[in-house]
Amino acid sequence: MLLKDKKALITGGGRGISKVIASFYLREGANIVIASRSEEELKNTSDEFNKTYPGKISYFLVDVSNPTEVKKMIAHAVSSLGAIDILVNGAGIYGPIGPSHEVDLDHWKKTYEINVFGTFYSFHEVVPQMIKQGHGKIINFSGGGDGPLPRFSAYSSSKAAIVRLTETLAEEIKSYGIEVNCIAPGPVNTHFLDEALAAGIEKLGSEKYQSLLKQKEDGGVPPEKAADLCVFLASEKSNGLSGRFLSAVWDNYWDWDEEKIKEIMSGPAFTYRRVK
Repeated sequence: MLLKDKKALITGGGRGISKVIASFYLREGANIVIASRSEEELKNTSDEFNKTYPGKISYFLVDVSNPTEVKKMIAHAVSSLGAIDILVNGAGIYGPIGPSHEVDLDHWKKTYEINVFGTFYSFHEVVPQMIKQGHGKIINFSGGGDGPLPRFSAYSSSKAAIVRLTETLAEEIKSYGIEVNCIAPGPVNTHFLDEALAAGIEKLGSEKYQSLLKQKEDGGVPPEKAADLCVFLASEKSNGLSGRFLSAVWDNYWDWDEEKIKEIMSGPAFTYRRVK
């Protein structure tokens, strides 16, 4: 019960990785609100989890790219839960797939509006409430890849932006007892993978198409790995860790104690800095 009686808001919580995070938070004792653009998915997930955790989960319909709706979402979560101890910014989209000089510009822009602006809008609204209570944990999502991701320029660049945004915001609010980190969940087989494969060889390129097919056949990285990392970052086990970028696949964070976290925070480890 690492999150006993904690209050969490999870965007994108109706499906995919965020849905698994919601299930892990409930298992660890949290009360949660999930939010996304699909009322059907939210209702189905809420109904499913309420069978096991009655009264511990509710939902809110939101488009995170709309700051007015985000403001209402935060107000609803505070009213419903009594506070927000944990914010997980899980909402995101792939955006246009294909050669960057051929993609639709409006679709490219929309990717940033959801992935970057949506994350920032939620941060902007929740932090004043967290400052008042003197604590808070915010978890952002970087991408599942490493290095350049050709033909996914909107997605990959928007997710890279989240890493530096996380570092910057963490530094700004470190004196308020609020910690901000971001995670890379790895190549998880979610609707994102099916969406990419549906784009076809022409937009993906043969090499990428074949690698995604193999990922689908092999099963990809279990979403539970990302959920496990999100439990760690939301719990007291991660106290003192902020402005860091962690991999759900490669980092042995469960072995970190207070001294290890102090060591990490004393240098540039797990940040977006250039390494010689």
